[in-house]
Amino acid sequence: MTVLQGKVAVVTGASSGIGRAYAKALSAEGVRLVLVGRSTGRLTEVAESLPSPAVLLAGDIALAETSEEAVRRALVEFGRLDIVIANAGLYAGGGVEEIAADAVQEMVSVNVFGVMATLRAAIPHLVESGAGDVIVTSSVSGHQAISWEPVYSATKHAVQAFVHTTRRQLVGTGVRVGAVAPGVVLNELWGFSESADEVHAHVGDRTGIRSEDVAEAVLFMLTRPAHVTIRDLVILPTDQEI
Repeated sequence: MTVLQGKVAVVTGASSGIGRAYAKALSAEGVRLVLVGRSTGRLTEVAESLPSPAVLLAGDIALAETSEEAVRRALVEFGRLDIVIANAGLYAGGGVEEIAADAVQEMVSVNVFGVMATLRAAIPHLVESGAGDVIVTSSVSGHQAISWEPVYSATKHAVQAFVHTTRRQLVGTGVRVGAVAPGVVLNELWGFSESADEVHAHVGDRTGIRSEDVAEAVLFMLTRPAHVTIRDLVILPTDQEI
C-alpha cells in the first residue's frame, strides 16, 4: 500500500511524453485514472500498459466540455476525484512573426485556456471533499522570458500567474495547488523518440531529462504530508544553460 493507493486522478495530455509518464507512475502507485488526449489509439496503448484501471477520454482540452466530461467520468466511474494534473500543452519556437497565426491561437488555447478549463471543472469537487491536489505542467520558460520562444514563454508565464493566484484563493480549503516546470525534456514535444539513441546521448551528457524524471518529481509533490505544499518545482538537465 502507498499513500496514493486507491486515489483517482485526471491526467490531460496523457497519450505521450510527460503525460504518459505521469499515467504510468501514478498507476504503479495504485491510482485509478481518467486519461485525456486527442488520440483514442494512443490513449488505448497507454491504458493497456497500466496495472490499475483507466478510463479514456479522447477530446480537445481547448474545449471546456472536455475537462467537464473528464471530471464527470472520474465521479461516475470511480466515485471520487483526488488529483488533477493539467499537463496538455503544445510547443512552437521561433519569432512571433515566424509562427502562423492559427498556430499561435491554438497554442494559447491549449496551454492557457486548457489549464484554466481543467481547474475550473475540477476545483469545486475537490473543495467539496476538503482535500485534493492540483498540479500543472508549466516550464522553466514560465520563470524566465526566453527570447527564442516568445509565444510559448508567454503562455507559461500566464500559467504561472494562474497557478499562484488560484493557490492563494484556495488557502484553507485543503486543496493543494502547484506547478512543475521542466527544462529540456527528451520526448515527442521536443522532437525526440523516447527510445532513440539520441535520448541516451543527451542524458549521458546531462543536456536533457526524461519524461520519467518529471513524473518522479510530481510523485514527490503528491506524497508530501498534508501540511506541505510544493508550490513550484523547477527541474532541469544539469548542464542546461538557463
